[in-house]
Amino acid sequence: MTTLLIAPQVQNASSTKLQIEELIEGLMASLPDPKGLTQEERRGIIARYSAVLEGNFIYWMTATYLSVQAEEARPILIDNLREEIADCHPAMLRRFALAADSFPKDTDALAVNDELTNVRLFLGRMSGVQNLLTMAFFEGFIQRFMSYLADLAEARGSAERVYTDVHGVCDIAHTQGLFLALSAEMAVNPPEPGTDLLEGVDLLRTLIYKIVHYQAGKQPVA
Repeated sequence: MTTLLIAPQVQNASSTKLQIEELIEGLMASLPDPKGLTQEERRGIIARYSAVLEGNFIYWMTATYLSVQAEEARPILIDNLREEIADCHPAMLRRFALAADSFPKDTDALAVNDELTNVRLFLGRMSGVQNLLTMAFFEGFIQRFMSYLADLAEARGSAERVYTDVHGVCDIAHTQGLFLALSAEMAVNPPEPGTDLLEGVDLLRTLIYKIVHYQAGKQPVA
């Protein structure tokens, strides 16, 4: 588990951003080479990812919007949600999974059920700073993960890249916006001293690790 305890006048968005970037680098380094995976392993990663993201990202971002108190943070989150809904990103992801013959089965959803539930419950606690950090981590990771996901789909014979191309670009701005929102929220609604700022990030890392490594039966990264 990665812990970042907040101390008054010490932690800020810049310092936490550096740690988030390090965590993303570590998670990317843990990804197995797509060429060394079986077709079923490639299918499983795409399917588990789709099972989690299609029906949950909007829930996660909405929970984050409802949790913040900073007026400057709300338009950033609303813009993110508006793009997600107006461009129908869930349907975009479904087309991607179907084209790779990797539409989730019930076993794919159940494989990540416990970890997904933990993330849902955490975001439902409505902690503005912690939720913003969790989503900033996720957007930053997704932007890096898209080329890997596209490689998995290509290895399964798919040429569908709309979902991965869109999110490989738009999530750069989304990540930057979430860190701006984080700075604003820290100024008006700082967590209590001793709060583990990265609690939600750790839960999300565990979920992502399970999405990728489920069949290998590996333990979450430390």
